[in-house]
Amino acid sequence: MDFKDRLKTLRLSNNLTQLDIANYLKINDRSYQNLEYGKSKPKYDTLIKLADYYNISIDYLVGRSDDPTRR
Repeated sequence: MDFKDRLKTLRLSNNLTQLDIANYLKINDRSYQNLEYGKSKPKYDTLIKLADYYNISIDYLVGRSDDPTRR
């Protein structure tokens, strides 16, 4: 699973909308949609915010690991 797929799965499993996450990240909804659709790459600080929000590792978020736990 790659970043865009993990991002969407995490959002849906937490019953959140794209706008909910965009607001949390302080970006517009179109910018968030572009991340989720794979049309743009996340900035480093965005990866950190997402990992913190979902309490997961960045490696899991970007598809480098199947273990979401932080170490």
